[in-house]
Amino acid sequence: MAEILALGISHYPPLTGPDERMSWILKRMLQNPQLPEALRSPAGWPEPMRAEWGNDEGTSAATRHRADLVGWLEKTRAALDAFKPDFVLMWGDDQYENFKEDIVPPYCISAYERFRFTAPAGNVWGEKDKTFDLPGHRAAAKMLASRLIEEGFDTAYAYKPLHHALGHAFTNAVMYLDYARKGFDYPIVPFAINCYGRRVLAQRGGLPVFDRVIADADLDPPAPTPKRLFDLGAATARILAESPYRVALLASSGWSHAFLTAKNHYLYPDTPADRRMYDALCASDWQTWRNCSGTAVEDSGQQEILNWMCLAGAMSELKRKPKETGFVDTWIFNSSKAFLIAPPN
Repeated sequence: MAEILALGISHYPPLTGPDERMSWILKRMLQNPQLPEALRSPAGWPEPMRAEWGNDEGTSAATRHRADLVGWLEKTRAALDAFKPDFVLMWGDDQYENFKEDIVPPYCISAYERFRFTAPAGNVWGEKDKTFDLPGHRAAAKMLASRLIEEGFDTAYAYKPLHHALGHAFTNAVMYLDYARKGFDYPIVPFAINCYGRRVLAQRGGLPVFDRVIADADLDPPAPTPKRLFDLGAATARILAESPYRVALLASSGWSHAFLTAKNHYLYPDTPADRRMYDALCASDWQTWRNCSGTAVEDSGQQEILNWMCLAGAMSELKRKPKETGFVDTWIFNSSKAFLIAPPN
C-alpha cells in the first residue's frame, strides 16, 4: 500500500508583498459606499480589530502575522522534505483565472507535463521575472481521473491550460513552501475545485462589486456541496492508497474571508465559524465536516474551506489524525489561516 502524507496550508496572496501593504484588502473594503458610517474609521471597530490596526495601519501586526505564517510553512516544508513524495497533489480554487465564462467545471485535474509560472513583480523576495518550471505527473493524474470516473465522480481533466498558466492557489503554495528559496522540485498535480461557486463569474472570483448590485438571478450555479467534496477527497485517498505512488495530499487555502462575509460588512472574517471547524479538525470529527451545508459555507465566507473539505475526506478515509495543527486568526488581514501536518502512522 502507498504511503500518504496529508498537509494543509494557506495561499494568502498579500504574503507575497511587503508588510506595509498587507492590509490593502481591508483598505479596499473601507471604500464600500454601503458601509455603515460608524465602521468607516477604527473608532467604530471591535476593540481587538483596533488593537491589531494599531497606530501604523497594521504594519507591525503584519510583521507578526508573517512570522506566524512563515513558521508554519517552514514546518510543512520540513515534513514534505522528510517524506520525499513522488508528487504533491494540491487541492486549490480557481478564482476566475484558468476557468472563465466558457467553462467552469466543479473540479478538474491538471494532467500537464510541466507547469511554468512567474513570481509576481515587487514581491517580498526582491525578485524580478523569476520563473518557476515544475514537472507534473501526467501518468498519476490520468490514473486518478480514470479511477474517480469509474467510482462515479465525473471528473474533468486537462492536458494544457485554458486562460492562465496556473491559479494562485497553486503557484502561491509552491512559492510559500519555497519561502526560503532553496528550490522546489517535487512534481505537482493541481486539483482545481470550484470553491467560489455562485460568485466565481458574477464576482470574478474575488472582491465584492461595489459599483452595482448583483441580483440573485445574476449569480452563478453553486459550488459542489461540502458532502460531495468530502466524498471526493475520500475517494482520492482510497485510490492513491492502492497506487504504487508515495503521495503528499495538500489543501491550499484560507478559511473565512472578510471580502466574502456580508454579515460582517466585508471587514473581517467569521472567526467563530472557523474555530468550530478547526476544533472539529483537531478532534478528527469528520461528520461535522461532511455535514456542513453549502449555505453555511457561504454565510460565513468560508468558500475556500471547500479545498480542505477534500482533505478532511481523505483524512477520514485514511483514519488519520492530525499530528500538528495551527490556527492563525486576524481581524484586519482578510482571512483566517489554518495549517495541518498528518504523516503516515
